[in-house]
Amino acid sequence: MNRIGMISAGITMVLGMFVSAADTFRAGAAKGNITPYLGEAIIGGWNHPPATHVHDDLWVKCLVLDNGKMRVAFVVCDLLGISSTVSDEARRLLEKETGMPASNILVSAVHTHSATCAIGDRYNLTPELDDYQKFVVRRIADAVRCAINNLEPARIGWATASVPQHVFCRRWFMKPGTMPMNPFGSTNDLVKMNPPNGSANLDRPAGPTDPQVCLVAVKSLEGRPIGLLSNYSLHYVGGVRHGDISADYYGMFDDRMRQLLDADHQNPPFVAMMSNGTSGNINNVDYSKKREKTPPYARMREVADDVAQAVHEAYQTIQWHDSVPLGVSFEKIDLQLRHPTPEQLEWAKGVIAKLDSNVKPNVMEKTYVDRVLKTTTLPERWEFPLQTFRIGEVGIATFPTEVFSEIGLDLKARSPFKPTFIVSLAHGYFGYLPTVEQHKLGGYETWLGTSRLEVEAAPKMIEQLLGMLTRLQKGE
Repeated sequence: MNRIGMISAGITMVLGMFVSAADTFRAGAAKGNITPYLGEAIIGGWNHPPATHVHDDLWVKCLVLDNGKMRVAFVVCDLLGISSTVSDEARRLLEKETGMPASNILVSAVHTHSATCAIGDRYNLTPELDDYQKFVVRRIADAVRCAINNLEPARIGWATASVPQHVFCRRWFMKPGTMPMNPFGSTNDLVKMNPPNGSANLDRPAGPTDPQVCLVAVKSLEGRPIGLLSNYSLHYVGGVRHGDISADYYGMFDDRMRQLLDADHQNPPFVAMMSNGTSGNINNVDYSKKREKTPPYARMREVADDVAQAVHEAYQTIQWHDSVPLGVSFEKIDLQLRHPTPEQLEWAKGVIAKLDSNVKPNVMEKTYVDRVLKTTTLPERWEFPLQTFRIGEVGIATFPTEVFSEIGLDLKARSPFKPTFIVSLAHGYFGYLPTVEQHKLGGYETWLGTSRLEVEAAPKMIEQLLGMLTRLQKGE
């Protein structure tokens, strides 16, 4: 750890010591509505249609843990992503209003593709907040404050489950000569994202999946469920109607867990949170088979029910603790940002020339001209947030990106905590994080504009996070 990181971690630990004078372990949960107005643009696809209907509300959900020596908060937002400025401002407000150190608060997004935008301009690293982002900031702060208000003596435990039937690698090797052209006018990619289902041109998936579901749960001393934080490496499910706002399977999981734990009408309400794991190259489609058509939301409900059932079964095996050690570390890592090559700039000029001559480019071509040119405005380097937590024997690590499954599997295997889970899209949205090996294969997730951090970013971030976890395990 560099000197600044050591000072930051030390300040976090010291400030956290004075949150509560009591020795009793306490927990509280709460949530707040962040559903936007109809008419706002829904992001997640190549086009951004206006929202015309709310299928189910979007929420910011929070779980607060306090062992008398340290207080930590976990926040999960039903959004595709959040800008780092949203996280920074919400945590700044909370430190001011509650005294909880900003570094003790985790703020992440689930990655539903049926929400409006809280990312802002993803190529502006220090943007001014728009009206919706300001609203989300306030609701994050309010949800955490309400969870603090709900703190009560509690017991805590954890477990893992496996739900392999809903996670598939979405990047596939194609048979020789069948790779379609990418937006840059090349067929040099070795893998294709979301290839045609059941195509004879498919060869094999280009990566592994992580079927593990991790969960941390808290209940009152009388046994009433208080809250649950879980994690699954599934990108999202989709299958919504055009123009619908939805929290995707993450929201349905919360609903189903309340039913399974008989906690549907509690006061304070029980809150089940599903965070996004390492799902940057994973989705819900088995490309080796023809896909059956299903009604809107049917596939989403199937996934939510299956994951909730597995979590409920794992919940029955939890060994409950009266208190556990809590630890947190918040650091930043200095990384290079990617910029276009001379060849990519020449390609962009060619597409712009077509636009000027009224020759209509395809949507992806036009999108990537815009993205490539915007990367020219990025600085050479930037500092990106990393955070780790200890909850008893559980480790949590975060990335501000869409993370490939290989990265999560590597970090879990090498972590001193068993289990460890990884929360993606935490404290910002900085594009995809492929491995170095996956960068060599090309494909959508590696294209400039989709992936914005240096090619060596993944191993550097893994090593720093492992160091942070190791120091937490040692009590440093």
